[in-house]
Amino acid sequence: MDTIPSFAEELSAWLGARFAAAFPDSPEAARAGRVVPSAKAGFGDFQCADAMQLARPLRLPPRKIAEAALAGAALPDCVERAEVAGAGYVNLTLKAEALAARACAVAEDGAHGGVPQLGAGRTVVVDYSSPNVAKSMHIGHIRSTVIGGSVVEILRALGYEVIGDNHIGDWGTQFGIIIKGYREFADRDALARDPVPELERIYKESYARAKADEAWMDACRAETVKLQQGDPENRALWQDFIRMSRHTFDEIYERLGISFETTRGESYYQPQLAAMVERLEKAGLAHESRGAVVVDLRDLDPAFAEQSRKAVEAALAKNDAESAAREDGKWICIVRKEDGGFNYNTTDLATMETREKDYRPARIVIITDDRQIPHFQQLFAITQKLGLVSPGTDLVHVAFGTITDENGHPFSTRSGGMPKLKELLDEAASRALAIVREKNPDLPDADARALAETIGIGAVKYSDLAMDPITTIRFSWDAVLSLQGNSGPYLQYAHARIRSLLAKYAEAFPGEDWRAAPILLGDPLERALARRILAFPETVVAAGAKCRPNLVADYLFCLAQDYSSFYQKLSVLKAEDPAVRVGRARLCAAVASVLRRGLALLGIRAPERM
Repeated sequence: MDTIPSFAEELSAWLGARFAAAFPDSPEAARAGRVVPSAKAGFGDFQCADAMQLARPLRLPPRKIAEAALAGAALPDCVERAEVAGAGYVNLTLKAEALAARACAVAEDGAHGGVPQLGAGRTVVVDYSSPNVAKSMHIGHIRSTVIGGSVVEILRALGYEVIGDNHIGDWGTQFGIIIKGYREFADRDALARDPVPELERIYKESYARAKADEAWMDACRAETVKLQQGDPENRALWQDFIRMSRHTFDEIYERLGISFETTRGESYYQPQLAAMVERLEKAGLAHESRGAVVVDLRDLDPAFAEQSRKAVEAALAKNDAESAAREDGKWICIVRKEDGGFNYNTTDLATMETREKDYRPARIVIITDDRQIPHFQQLFAITQKLGLVSPGTDLVHVAFGTITDENGHPFSTRSGGMPKLKELLDEAASRALAIVREKNPDLPDADARALAETIGIGAVKYSDLAMDPITTIRFSWDAVLSLQGNSGPYLQYAHARIRSLLAKYAEAFPGEDWRAAPILLGDPLERALARRILAFPETVVAAGAKCRPNLVADYLFCLAQDYSSFYQKLSVLKAEDPAVRVGRARLCAAVASVLRRGLALLGIRAPERM
């Protein structure tokens, strides 16, 4: 289906022409006429407040300006009436048949759900999840993984070709520590059963010995050097560690419904690092400082220099010399260390260069926790100054806050560590299974477990995605799995309830086909549902532009609430007028379709029953 026209755009064009015609000598009037959905149904379906902005330049009361714009106007075919209200608002009420037809077009567009294909022909790289080899994914990884997965789906819905990139940590001195420990005290049986926890144990024990014994640390460094120089035995061990880790990661990704177009570790970019530093030096962006090679970002951009100056002055005003030194050093980016080694700054620059060569992306989105905001400020500034990506490439860092327990305390297990992500997902499925068995005691065990997995995983994902990424999340099992309020199960239940209603409808009225029936919209609650459906495409556009899945979650919750009000007050199966009855069935189906599509953008399945 072609792009479904937007009422807001259509009406803005019409009203803009009316303002321009009424006040032909005013450049301000020529830019007026922007129409937005009305905040309240009593103010029509769409509203324009631009007359208030024109009062000063035109030296007229806003109400007279609005009246002049509408004077003698022939209304668009879709508009029932246009009125001036209050101080000078223009309220536009759509014809019921136009509103219903457009809502159905959005809900029943199987290809795109009415979402405009703004990204057609353009590529976006989304860098997310990024666990470290030989370490378990823990609860902290859930945010990058599910936010990234949803951003991928939203951008794909907008027509972009999306490259999901899992930039895993598979290089560094820690592997010398693991290799040394592996040779000395690895439990081969534990590795075979569950490799990543055993690799973690090996690393922790070996690292503890290295801190206490310089000879052990020297041996670990020697193993690292051998690995970096291509020693066959160390390379084979390192590759085994990667293989075992990725197998474990993939099991979690499968449960979360996450997949990647490419998975590259930091090691992939190592051959490029020396050349990257040389390129920075030749461009005059990097210089030697105390044996290291650094980029001073204050030389790149006056704005950075001014930020640094203000931060240093503020610290010195508090007699905090240590903080001043830290703020002064914030804008220094080390790209080669004193010992000649490279760090993640250099690796990330090489990564940006590779993405440009491989994909020519219009946009690169990187999703990490908010502690890395300064790093990505540096990375993006250097990337653009050095020309590692094409001019105009949109570089976006989506920063997210931490997860705490429901009391706001750091999340930890009894042993003091972060809860493992697998354990969190297992707990979610287990708790959901108890609810499913309570609500559906006759459901076969296999079906109950499958449904519990869908509900539990969806609940965990939604509890994250419903929040603005930058916020800190207080995790509560009761809130996550609630069938009431703003939760994943609540939305899944809303969808399942509609599917159940439609099944009952088909059974009660086997000769009626609601799929082609007109929706009459004779009740304000029906109009509210249709208006909400119309807002789906613009919601997806906004979520894609801002990389904020929570906008989709907010929309779906409002849609489910609107449906709940409709369902409680208006009858479908028992409606006396057959035309009203069949029209309401089609409206319910439209709501279910949008709920299902919206949940899919969040990476959440919509079950047929609960």
